[in-house]
Amino acid sequence: MTARRAVGVRLPYPEVPARVRAWVDATLGSPVTSWVEQVGGMSPGCATRVVTADGGRAFVKAVGSVLNPDSPTLFRRERDVLTLLGEHPLWASLRAAYDEDGWVALLLEDVAGGHPDLTDDQQMADLLAATDRLSETLRGFAVPAGPRAVTLGDPGLIDVYERFRRWTTALDHLDELPADLAPAEVRRDPAGLRRLVALLAGDEVQLTHWDVRVDNLLRPAPGRIVFVDWGAAAAGPAWTDPLLARFERVEDPWFDDSLTLSPALAEAGDDVVTAFLVAFGVALAWESTRRHPDVGLPTLNEFRRSEARRALTGAARRLG
Repeated sequence: MTARRAVGVRLPYPEVPARVRAWVDATLGSPVTSWVEQVGGMSPGCATRVVTADGGRAFVKAVGSVLNPDSPTLFRRERDVLTLLGEHPLWASLRAAYDEDGWVALLLEDVAGGHPDLTDDQQMADLLAATDRLSETLRGFAVPAGPRAVTLGDPGLIDVYERFRRWTTALDHLDELPADLAPAEVRRDPAGLRRLVALLAGDEVQLTHWDVRVDNLLRPAPGRIVFVDWGAAAAGPAWTDPLLARFERVEDPWFDDSLTLSPALAEAGDDVVTAFLVAFGVALAWESTRRHPDVGLPTLNEFRRSEARRALTGAARRLG
Protein backbone atom coordinates (compact mmCIF):
# COMPACT_ATOMS: atom_id res chain seq x y z
CA MET A 1 0.00 0.00 0.00
CA THR A 2 1.06 3.57 -0.53
CA ALA A 3 2.77 5.00 2.55
CA ARG A 4 1.35 8.24 3.91
CA ARG A 5 3.61 11.06 2.84
CA ALA A 6 3.25 13.28 5.89
CA VAL A 7 2.68 11.90 9.36
CA GLY A 8 2.61 14.53 12.06
CA VAL A 9 2.03 14.36 15.81
CA ARG A 10 -1.63 15.17 16.40
CA LEU A 11 -3.60 16.29 19.42
CA PRO A 12 -6.06 13.58 20.56
CA TYR A 13 -9.70 14.65 20.51
CA PRO A 14 -10.16 14.46 24.32
CA GLU A 15 -7.37 17.06 24.67
CA VAL A 16 -9.10 19.58 22.43
CA PRO A 17 -10.40 22.43 24.64
CA ALA A 18 -13.74 21.63 26.25
CA ARG A 19 -15.37 24.70 24.68
CA VAL A 20 -14.54 23.44 21.21
CA ARG A 21 -15.85 19.95 21.96
CA ALA A 22 -19.02 21.49 23.42
CA TRP A 23 -19.46 23.39 20.15
CA VAL A 24 -19.16 20.12 18.23
CA ASP A 25 -21.83 18.49 20.39
CA ALA A 26 -24.16 21.46 20.06
CA THR A 27 -23.68 21.74 16.32
CA LEU A 28 -24.31 18.04 15.77
CA GLY A 29 -27.32 18.14 18.10
CA SER A 30 -26.12 15.13 20.07
CA PRO A 31 -23.03 14.50 22.25
CA VAL A 32 -20.01 12.73 20.79
CA THR A 33 -19.76 9.29 22.36
CA SER A 34 -16.94 7.70 20.35
CA TRP A 35 -14.16 8.82 18.07
CA VAL A 36 -11.33 7.48 15.93
CA GLU A 37 -8.19 9.54 15.43
CA GLN A 38 -6.80 9.85 11.91
CA VAL A 39 -3.13 10.02 10.96
CA GLY A 40 -1.47 11.69 7.99
CA GLY A 41 -0.97 15.35 7.27
CA MET A 42 1.21 17.78 9.18
CA SER A 43 -1.21 19.75 11.36
CA PRO A 44 -0.59 19.36 15.12
CA GLY A 45 -4.34 19.62 15.74
CA CYS A 46 -6.84 16.80 15.93
CA ALA A 47 -8.22 15.01 12.88
CA THR A 48 -10.99 12.84 14.21
CA ARG A 49 -13.98 10.85 12.98
CA VAL A 50 -16.70 11.21 15.61
CA VAL A 51 -19.96 9.37 16.28
CA THR A 52 -22.74 10.91 18.38
CA ALA A 53 -25.20 9.33 20.79
CA ASP A 54 -27.93 9.40 18.14
CA GLY A 55 -25.69 7.75 15.53
CA GLY A 56 -24.63 10.89 13.68
CA ARG A 57 -21.20 11.00 12.09
CA ALA A 58 -18.83 13.81 11.22
CA PHE A 59 -15.16 14.60 10.75
CA VAL A 60 -13.65 17.16 13.14
CA LYS A 61 -10.37 18.99 12.72
CA ALA A 62 -9.31 21.57 15.29
CA VAL A 63 -6.12 23.48 15.97
CA GLY A 64 -5.01 26.36 18.14
CA SER A 65 -2.28 28.93 17.71
CA VAL A 66 -0.74 27.55 20.90
CA LEU A 67 0.07 24.38 18.94
CA ASN A 68 1.41 26.16 15.87
CA PRO A 69 1.03 29.83 14.96
CA ASP A 70 0.42 29.20 11.25
CA SER A 71 -1.99 26.26 11.32
CA PRO A 72 -5.12 28.29 12.18
CA THR A 73 -4.54 30.32 9.00
CA LEU A 74 -4.63 27.11 6.94
CA PHE A 75 -7.89 26.11 8.61
CA ARG A 76 -9.41 29.53 7.90
CA ARG A 77 -8.36 29.23 4.26
CA GLU A 78 -10.00 25.81 4.07
CA ARG A 79 -13.16 27.20 5.68
CA ASP A 80 -13.35 30.05 3.16
CA VAL A 81 -12.68 27.85 0.15
CA LEU A 82 -15.17 25.17 1.12
CA THR A 83 -17.77 27.87 1.80
CA LEU A 84 -17.17 29.10 -1.74
CA LEU A 85 -17.27 25.61 -3.25
CA GLY A 86 -20.38 24.25 -1.54
CA GLU A 87 -21.25 20.58 -1.91
CA HIS A 88 -19.86 18.25 -4.58
CA PRO A 89 -19.01 14.53 -4.80
CA LEU A 90 -15.34 15.42 -5.44
CA TRP A 91 -14.75 16.89 -1.98
CA ALA A 92 -15.95 16.59 1.62
CA SER A 93 -18.33 19.45 2.31
CA LEU A 94 -18.08 21.87 5.23
CA ARG A 95 -20.90 21.60 7.79
CA ALA A 96 -19.86 24.31 10.26
CA ALA A 97 -16.84 26.25 11.50
CA TYR A 98 -15.64 27.60 14.86
CA ASP A 99 -13.13 30.45 15.31
CA GLU A 100 -12.68 31.86 18.82
CA ASP A 101 -9.79 32.70 21.15
CA GLY A 102 -7.09 31.37 18.84
CA TRP A 103 -8.78 28.03 18.13
CA VAL A 104 -10.24 27.13 14.74
CA ALA A 105 -12.33 24.00 14.23
CA LEU A 106 -14.00 22.63 11.13
CA LEU A 107 -16.90 20.19 11.13
CA LEU A 108 -16.87 18.30 7.85
CA GLU A 109 -18.77 15.58 6.08
CA ASP A 110 -17.39 12.21 7.18
CA VAL A 111 -16.32 10.38 4.04
CA ALA A 112 -16.18 6.62 4.49
CA GLY A 113 -13.12 4.73 3.34
CA GLY A 114 -9.38 5.06 3.59
CA HIS A 115 -6.61 6.41 1.43
CA PRO A 116 -6.18 4.98 -2.07
CA ASP A 117 -3.26 2.68 -2.86
CA LEU A 118 -1.39 4.62 -5.51
CA THR A 119 0.92 1.70 -6.22
CA ASP A 120 -2.15 0.09 -7.79
CA ASP A 121 -2.41 1.09 -11.47
CA GLN A 122 -6.20 1.21 -11.47
CA GLN A 123 -6.42 3.35 -8.36
CA MET A 124 -3.79 5.68 -9.79
CA ALA A 125 -5.79 5.89 -13.01
CA ASP A 126 -8.88 6.71 -10.94
CA LEU A 127 -6.95 9.53 -9.25
CA LEU A 128 -5.77 10.99 -12.57
CA ALA A 129 -9.31 10.96 -13.95
CA ALA A 130 -10.70 12.49 -10.76
CA THR A 131 -8.04 15.20 -10.79
CA ASP A 132 -8.94 16.13 -14.36
CA ARG A 133 -12.57 16.41 -13.26
CA LEU A 134 -11.56 18.45 -10.24
CA SER A 135 -9.52 20.86 -12.34
CA GLU A 136 -12.37 21.32 -14.78
CA THR A 137 -14.85 21.87 -11.93
CA LEU A 138 -12.63 24.42 -10.17
CA ARG A 139 -12.24 26.32 -13.43
CA GLY A 140 -15.88 27.28 -13.04
CA PHE A 141 -15.14 29.40 -9.97
CA ALA A 142 -14.00 32.87 -10.99
CA VAL A 143 -10.59 33.86 -9.65
CA PRO A 144 -9.29 37.27 -10.73
CA ALA A 145 -5.71 37.50 -12.00
CA GLY A 146 -2.92 39.31 -10.18
CA PRO A 147 -1.17 38.56 -6.88
CA ARG A 148 -3.12 41.17 -4.92
CA ALA A 149 -6.53 40.35 -6.42
CA VAL A 150 -6.35 36.61 -5.85
CA THR A 151 -8.11 36.44 -2.49
CA LEU A 152 -11.21 35.09 -0.88
CA GLY A 153 -10.72 37.48 2.01
CA ASP A 154 -8.64 36.70 5.06
CA PRO A 155 -6.48 34.62 4.77
CA GLY A 156 -6.82 34.39 0.98
CA LEU A 157 -5.52 31.92 -1.54
CA ILE A 158 -1.88 31.01 -1.98
CA ASP A 159 -0.43 32.74 -5.05
CA VAL A 160 1.29 29.94 -6.99
CA TYR A 161 3.37 32.28 -9.14
CA GLU A 162 4.65 34.07 -6.04
CA ARG A 163 5.57 30.65 -4.65
CA PHE A 164 7.47 29.88 -7.86
CA ARG A 165 9.40 33.13 -7.50
CA ARG A 166 10.26 32.27 -3.90
CA TRP A 167 11.47 28.82 -4.92
CA THR A 168 13.75 30.35 -7.55
CA THR A 169 15.79 32.17 -4.91
CA ALA A 170 16.83 28.78 -3.48
CA LEU A 171 18.92 28.21 -6.63
CA ASP A 172 21.42 30.66 -5.10
CA HIS A 173 22.22 27.91 -2.59
CA LEU A 174 22.48 24.97 -4.98
CA ASP A 175 26.14 24.32 -4.11
CA GLU A 176 25.26 24.19 -0.40
CA LEU A 177 22.78 21.33 -0.68
CA PRO A 178 23.65 17.86 0.64
CA ALA A 179 24.72 15.45 -2.09
CA ASP A 180 22.16 12.90 -0.93
CA LEU A 181 19.37 15.35 -1.82
CA ALA A 182 20.67 17.03 -4.99
CA PRO A 183 22.08 14.60 -7.60
CA ALA A 184 24.96 15.58 -9.90
CA GLU A 185 22.58 16.01 -12.86
CA VAL A 186 20.88 18.82 -10.96
CA ARG A 187 24.09 20.53 -9.86
CA ARG A 188 26.09 20.55 -13.09
CA ASP A 189 24.55 23.57 -14.88
CA PRO A 190 23.25 26.25 -12.50
CA ALA A 191 22.84 28.80 -15.30
CA GLY A 192 20.83 26.31 -17.32
CA LEU A 193 18.63 25.59 -14.33
CA ARG A 194 17.89 29.30 -13.96
CA ARG A 195 16.83 29.51 -17.60
CA LEU A 196 14.67 26.43 -17.12
CA VAL A 197 13.01 27.62 -13.91
CA ALA A 198 12.27 30.97 -15.58
CA LEU A 199 9.58 29.05 -17.49
CA LEU A 200 7.52 28.99 -14.27
CA ALA A 201 5.97 32.33 -15.06
CA GLY A 202 2.68 33.35 -16.55
CA ASP A 203 -0.72 34.81 -15.88
CA GLU A 204 -3.03 31.80 -16.25
CA VAL A 205 -4.95 31.55 -12.98
CA GLN A 206 -7.62 29.24 -11.69
CA LEU A 207 -8.57 27.80 -8.33
CA THR A 208 -6.42 24.76 -7.46
CA HIS A 209 -6.22 22.33 -4.55
CA TRP A 210 -2.40 22.62 -4.56
CA ASP A 211 -1.87 19.73 -2.13
CA VAL A 212 -2.90 16.60 -4.02
CA ARG A 213 -1.18 13.69 -2.28
CA VAL A 214 -2.24 10.42 -0.75
CA ASP A 215 -2.75 11.93 2.74
CA ASN A 216 -5.41 14.25 1.29
CA LEU A 217 -7.32 11.64 -0.72
CA LEU A 218 -10.07 9.24 0.31
CA ARG A 219 -11.51 6.31 -1.62
CA PRO A 220 -15.08 5.72 -0.45
CA ALA A 221 -15.79 3.22 -3.24
CA PRO A 222 -13.97 1.61 -6.18
CA GLY A 223 -13.44 4.18 -8.91
CA ARG A 224 -14.24 7.17 -6.68
CA ILE A 225 -11.76 9.65 -5.20
CA VAL A 226 -12.59 12.45 -2.76
CA PHE A 227 -10.21 15.38 -2.20
CA VAL A 228 -9.85 16.62 1.40
CA ASP A 229 -7.75 19.22 3.26
CA TRP A 230 -8.03 22.50 1.36
CA GLY A 231 -5.73 24.49 3.63
CA ALA A 232 -3.24 25.02 0.80
CA ALA A 233 -5.84 26.05 -1.79
CA ALA A 234 -4.24 28.32 -4.35
CA ALA A 235 -4.64 30.36 -7.50
CA GLY A 236 -2.35 29.20 -10.28
CA PRO A 237 -1.98 27.35 -13.57
CA ALA A 238 -4.32 24.47 -14.39
CA TRP A 239 -1.47 21.96 -14.75
CA THR A 240 -0.40 22.03 -11.09
CA ASP A 241 -3.00 19.64 -9.66
CA PRO A 242 -2.56 17.06 -12.47
CA LEU A 243 1.20 17.17 -11.89
CA LEU A 244 0.87 16.74 -8.13
CA ALA A 245 -1.49 13.80 -8.66
CA ARG A 246 1.38 12.04 -10.44
CA PHE A 247 4.02 12.99 -7.87
CA GLU A 248 3.57 9.73 -5.94
CA ARG A 249 5.49 8.08 -8.81
CA VAL A 250 7.88 10.91 -9.68
CA GLU A 251 10.90 8.62 -9.23
CA ASP A 252 9.58 6.22 -11.87
CA PRO A 253 9.67 6.69 -15.68
CA TRP A 254 5.90 6.10 -15.51
CA PHE A 255 5.69 9.72 -14.37
CA ASP A 256 7.15 10.95 -17.66
CA ASP A 257 4.98 8.65 -19.77
CA SER A 258 1.80 9.73 -17.97
CA LEU A 259 2.16 13.43 -18.73
CA THR A 260 0.58 13.12 -22.18
CA LEU A 261 -2.62 11.82 -20.58
CA SER A 262 -3.33 15.27 -19.11
CA PRO A 263 -4.37 17.99 -21.58
CA ALA A 264 -3.16 20.67 -19.17
CA LEU A 265 0.28 19.07 -18.72
CA ALA A 266 0.61 18.35 -22.43
CA GLU A 267 -0.10 22.00 -23.16
CA ALA A 268 2.36 23.19 -20.50
CA GLY A 269 5.13 21.04 -21.97
CA ASP A 270 7.90 18.81 -20.64
CA ASP A 271 10.25 21.68 -19.78
CA VAL A 272 7.71 23.29 -17.46
CA VAL A 273 7.26 19.99 -15.61
CA THR A 274 11.04 19.59 -15.22
CA ALA A 275 11.31 23.22 -14.08
CA PHE A 276 8.70 22.57 -11.40
CA LEU A 277 10.53 19.50 -10.10
CA VAL A 278 13.84 21.39 -9.98
CA ALA A 279 12.45 24.48 -8.26
CA PHE A 280 10.29 22.52 -5.82
CA GLY A 281 13.04 20.06 -4.93
CA VAL A 282 15.81 22.65 -4.52
CA ALA A 283 13.55 24.90 -2.42
CA LEU A 284 12.59 22.06 -0.09
CA ALA A 285 16.18 20.83 0.17
CA TRP A 286 17.46 24.32 1.01
CA GLU A 287 14.67 24.88 3.55
CA SER A 288 15.55 21.59 5.25
CA THR A 289 19.12 22.78 5.90
CA ARG A 290 18.17 26.00 7.68
CA ARG A 291 17.43 24.35 11.03
CA HIS A 292 14.72 26.78 12.09
CA PRO A 293 12.16 25.43 14.57
CA ASP A 294 8.87 24.04 13.26
CA VAL A 295 6.65 24.68 16.27
CA GLY A 296 4.58 21.61 17.03
CA LEU A 297 5.68 19.88 13.82
CA PRO A 298 8.58 17.60 14.77
CA THR A 299 8.39 15.47 11.61
CA LEU A 300 8.10 18.32 9.09
CA ASN A 301 11.78 18.70 8.29
CA GLU A 302 12.22 15.03 7.46
CA PHE A 303 9.17 15.37 5.20
CA ARG A 304 10.91 18.27 3.41
CA ARG A 305 14.00 16.14 2.91
CA SER A 306 12.13 13.11 1.61
CA GLU A 307 10.05 15.15 -0.83
CA ALA A 308 13.10 17.10 -2.00
CA ARG A 309 14.94 13.85 -2.65
CA ARG A 310 12.03 12.44 -4.62
CA ALA A 311 11.49 15.60 -6.69
CA LEU A 312 15.17 15.93 -7.55
CA THR A 313 15.49 12.23 -8.39
CA GLY A 314 12.75 12.78 -10.97
CA ALA A 315 14.35 16.00 -12.17
CA ALA A 316 17.75 14.32 -12.53
CA ARG A 317 16.25 11.57 -14.68
CA ARG A 318 14.60 14.12 -16.95
CA LEU A 319 17.67 16.37 -17.12
CA GLY A 320 19.89 13.38 -17.81
